[in-house]
Amino acid sequence: MSTYYCLVAGLPDISLDDGKLSYSVSDFKAELYPDLSAQDRKLIDLFYLKFDNTAILKLLKNKDAVIEDKGNFSAEELLQLIEAVREGDTPDKKYPSYLVNFVSQYLQLSQDELYRADDLLAALYYSYGMSSNNAFIASWFEFNLNLNNILAALAARKYKLEVSSVIVGATSICEQLRTSNARDFGLNETLEYFEALQRIADIEELVEREKKVDMLKWKWLEDESFFHYFTIERIFVFLMQLEMIERWISLDKEKGNELFRKMIQDLKNEVQIPEEFRK
Repeated sequence: MSTYYCLVAGLPDISLDDGKLSYSVSDFKAELYPDLSAQDRKLIDLFYLKFDNTAILKLLKNKDAVIEDKGNFSAEELLQLIEAVREGDTPDKKYPSYLVNFVSQYLQLSQDELYRADDLLAALYYSYGMSSNNAFIASWFEFNLNLNNILAALAARKYKLEVSSVIVGATSICEQLRTSNARDFGLNETLEYFEALQRIADIEELVEREKKVDMLKWKWLEDESFFHYFTIERIFVFLMQLEMIERWISLDKEKGNELFRKMIQDLKNEVQIPEEFRK
């Protein structure tokens, strides 16, 4: 496993300018990504694939759609993937298998089934992430899958909808959400964050609910990465938190600024090189 003492300890001193970040997930990709090992870049790619997911959905609907240049692939590359699958050719191996699989399945959907595309892609993406050989990152994907599914299930019950129709994925937790009639889906003792999600689901104000979800994710990242100091896991956490801060600032400038400053201070406090590594 690669260690990044200098990289982590020397992470940019990010500052705010008129409520806007002077550093972003795009800057991270341009400036820090090249310093990672080839194996660790593949792990960071898992994060940036979320932007490719958004882009390919747009391009499948409209090949001339304008997409953000934030993912691992350009619009031209994604269009090449779509065309290769459509023509029955073997796509370049640089494309992740789940993306190839999704395009293949999407092209077989009827007009009446296109509404399923987002959920289909999400299921494939989470499954791909959970198959990572990095235990921390695989767990992060599983946590997000559970979180999104539980909130969807609670909302479905609230509005008298069929719960099974809103669940994404094929894990044992997914199956329990689809089939259980218990108030807590039988998950309260299995997942320590279930009660927190129940409280979040009761929040009516959408922006406040979104912030609470992000705070729960933030706590998970901090707790689960506690013993990761100078590894790719610590860098992955920084990237995830940086993305959340960008969103918070767009939702609530004052609160976003406060949380952002706290993140940077915590990071500075954390990256003191352990005594054993100074000798």
